Amino acid sequence: MVCGSIMTLSSVLCAQAGPAKAWTFLEGGLAQKGASQRLAAVRVLGLIPDNSHASELAEKALKDTNNAVRAAAATALGQMHAVGADVSLKQALNDKSLSVVMAAAHALRLLNDPACYDAYYQIFTGERKNDSGMIAQEMKVLHDPKQVAEMGFNEGIGYVPFAGIGWEALQTMMKDRKDGAAAKAALISALATDPDARTGKVLLTASQNPNWVLRIGALEAIAKRGDSTLLPRIEPRLSDPKREVRYAAAATVIRLSDLGRAQPEDPKIAEAALSAKAGEPQPTNAIMQTTK
Repeated sequence: MVCGSIMTLSSVLCAQAGPAKAWTFLEGGLAQKGASQRLAAVRVLGLIPDNSHASELAEKALKDTNNAVRAAAATALGQMHAVGADVSLKQALNDKSLSVVMAAAHALRLLNDPACYDAYYQIFTGERKNDSGMIAQEMKVLHDPKQVAEMGFNEGIGYVPFAGIGWEALQTMMKDRKDGAAAKAALISALATDPDARTGKVLLTASQNPNWVLRIGALEAIAKRGDSTLLPRIEPRLSDPKREVRYAAAATVIRLSDLGRAQPEDPKIAEAALSAKAGEPQPTNAIMQTTK
């Protein structure tokens, strides 16, 4: 009986010592002088969701002197869905490194925080989306194509949610990585779920980009966006010189057409149409709505 009690106590102590030793090991890695060791330690924090200490360590790493470590910290916070880290991640949108800003925006997207779209929009267009002051003026440095290119293919592709990207598209992105094609494709894809109407116009412009991979990315984003009012501007892409783009355009046209038929008719527009049939004058606001 005594032996059993001793064994049980030993098991409990071992169970307690395991996590304590593990935390000591991780904390030691985050305190190393070598950036590569800090990077390795912060990356795995994303494997520990619902843990306040892991979140605290990752938030602290957001202020690391190394760009890659800061980007990994932001990524980890997104992976662990650290809702309480939203303030720190928004501050990281002011980082001078594009890879850190992208990682922070991606993490905020995983947290369903709309602040991510402000960052995506500004990086892609070079224009401030609003006057909220969420993104600092220092972000202007991130519009430099060299910074976009420096983000690199491997970093950029990690944010691209193309489910079935083909080998030819992959080769094109590899060839054009000096121009930041992967990063641009990532931004286009991320903007798909931004509800702001201005973003729809940005995606339409991107659907005419000289790079056919980006045209496909824009079409996929528009299809996912599900805004049937964009349909007339998409139909010309059915004649795109690139076959893959024509396929993407066809799927997008079908998707938006289906959504357009499924949307309930606006009663004001229906009333205006009935009035027109009866020869009655239409209210000015109704006419404006029917012509939008």
